[in-house]
Amino acid sequence: MTNLELVLNMLAEASTTEISKKKKPKGLEHNKQVARAGGIAARKARLEIEKQTGESVIVSKNAKSLMKKEKKSLLSKNYK
Repeated sequence: MTNLELVLNMLAEASTTEISKKKKPKGLEHNKQVARAGGIAARKARLEIEKQTGESVIVSKNAKSLMKKEKKSLLSKNYK
């Protein structure tokens, strides 16, 4: 998971929290609607970023494998 994926996840959670504070949902169904609305906000942001960059924001690798790749890259740069 990249930093951007984490930020979009945080955006979905923060959006859901703010919408929930305003709408004060009662019951499971209303809470589901609020959760969907928060997710839609993050999805719109993701799609716009992908449109602007021409690349997918979502990667199949997890943070651990990305860190290994980054460390290898940094090590190889130090020895050149």
